[in-house]
Amino acid sequence: MRILIAEDDQVLADGLLRTLRASGAAVDHVASGTEADAALMTNNEFDLLILDLGLPRLHGLEVLRKLRSRGSALPVLILTAADSVEERVKGLDYGADDYMAKPFSLQELEARVRALARRGMGTPSSTIKHGPLIYDQAGRVATIDGKMVELSARELGLLEVLLQRAGRLVSKDQLVERLCEWGEEVSNNAIEVYIHRLRKKIEKGPIRIATVRGLGYCLEKIPG
Repeated sequence: MRILIAEDDQVLADGLLRTLRASGAAVDHVASGTEADAALMTNNEFDLLILDLGLPRLHGLEVLRKLRSRGSALPVLILTAADSVEERVKGLDYGADDYMAKPFSLQELEARVRALARRGMGTPSSTIKHGPLIYDQAGRVATIDGKMVELSARELGLLEVLLQRAGRLVSKDQLVERLCEWGEEVSNNAIEVYIHRLRKKIEKGPIRIATVRGLGYCLEKIPG
């Protein structure tokens, strides 16, 4: 999962970055409304936007209005100190999917982030099933035939992206975009190494990560 945080309070932003990265997400941060707007116009790989309303240079509601005017259905969670009924209604009317008032519980925020990400991906359950492979997005645990598969954080992120697009082609560039934050250098060769390691752990029975030469990868079920 890749998340953009638009928050000008650096202390709060640092706490959110630590919490969400610890839960396995790739997280980028901007501190102004203009930066948020520019990032959202140039990157289509975000799964969620966490948006403060009181942003400098461009108000959060204007960021949201411009995002929706471009036809984007990206899930948006508003975080703000403005907690009046009027403010909440205005935020939701502008197209926000959820609204949390500061101060808030990080545990509750994590749960709401997971719920919004699932809604955005069209998976109402926190688990994704692919043949004998089951992935629990909340617990970040993968099992095959009921037995837990030991995966690194990067391998879990890779598996999550492939499962969300099972049966469809995922290019190396898309994997880099979904897994890596700004400033993080991960080459296409490194993606090949991660794919190789993941294959050794999950290609049991009918599961296969097929290589489409020159294009990318596809998670498949081999007909029995």
